[in-house]
Parts: sequence; structure tokens; C-alpha cells
Amino acid sequence: MIEKSVAKKIALFLGGVVFGTAGVTALSSKDAKRVYTEGTAAVLRARDCVMTKVTSIRENADDILAEAKEINEKRAEEAAAKELADAAELIAEAEESKKTEADPAAFSEV
Repeated sequence: MIEKSVAKKIALFLGGVVFGTAGVTALSSKDAKRVYTEGTAAVLRARDCVMTKVTSIRENADDILAEAKEINEKRAEEAAAKELADAAELIAEAEESKKTEADPAAFSEV
């Protein structure tokens, strides 16, 4: 006779076959296909909504990046202009100093 554990294993196997067959039948039914179709349609709508938001965020980030670059360029131009003005002032002071050193009348007044 068949042992109890072997009979239990055979019963579990046959039960799995029955449930598997019933599951395949249920999953391939028209009602199940309609549910899958509706679920897939909902996921696609959600994806479109998310992609619209992502596109909007990306555009805003691009605008922010462009404005930040403009600010940095403006600051760099202002810094360069300040350096040029400082250099021009130093040159003017040097030329004035040179004129004072070269003018003998400036020493005779002292």
C-alpha cells in the first residue's frame, strides 16, 4: 500500500494541477482580459500624467540653469570691468608719479 507521505505528495501535486488549470482558464477568460486591459489603460494614463509633470519640471530646471548662467556671466563681466578700472587707475597713478619725479620744478619748491 502507499505510504501516507507519498499519498499526501501525490494529492498536493494533483491539487496543484487542478488549481493551475483553473487559474489558466480564469486568466484567459474574457472578463480577466477586460480587467487586464482596463488596468493597462490606467497605467498608461498615469504614465502620461507623470511624463507631463516630468517635462514641465525639466523645462523649469532648464530655465533656472539658463538664468543662473546669465547671472554668473554678468558677475564675471562686472569683475573684469572692475579689474580694468583698477588697472587704469594704477596706470594713471604711475604716470602721475612719473611726471612728478621727472619735473625738477617740483623738487625746487620743497
